Amino acid sequence: MGLFSFVKEAGEKLFGGSQAHAAPAPAPAAAPAAAPAAPSQDELNSRAGKAIETYVASQNLGVSDVKVKFDGPEGKVTVTGTAPTQAIKEKVTLCCGNVASVTSVDNQMSVTNPEPEAQYHDVVRGDTLSAIAKKFYGDANKYPVIFEANKPMLSHPDKIYPGQKLRIPPLDK
Repeated sequence: MGLFSFVKEAGEKLFGGSQAHAAPAPAPAAAPAAAPAAPSQDELNSRAGKAIETYVASQNLGVSDVKVKFDGPEGKVTVTGTAPTQAIKEKVTLCCGNVASVTSVDNQMSVTNPEPEAQYHDVVRGDTLSAIAKKFYGDANKYPVIFEANKPMLSHPDKIYPGQKLRIPPLDK
């Protein structure tokens, strides 16, 4: 599947954005002993990875053994586990990537029932599912195919936003 790029500022707000990108500055030597230590970059990455894992689980996609590693300074997510179909694997990629602060996803999940990969579309201002369907399928009335392919991340056909990446599955013949 490869590495997929996403818009860093777009998506679900699952964790503290700027906190996840840079380790905190070291505390001054004269800091009071009672002050709690700021979390390390590894702790921030771990928290962000767990937040994304929880978000993927909340989508009820039927995946198993999902593990998410997040590299805050790079904004990169690496996800492993098992998906029942290629379509579900692709939805996991979108779940991980359509999160604020994520710039790329390396989906290393295995697929129980392999099938052809989908295409992708980065939503721009003014896009509608109908216009995207017209572009990819030649028929604006095929927008429900795209909507269904992106559920449960999409809750309504009119609720897409610039920077979001959508899965465009092949049409069944």
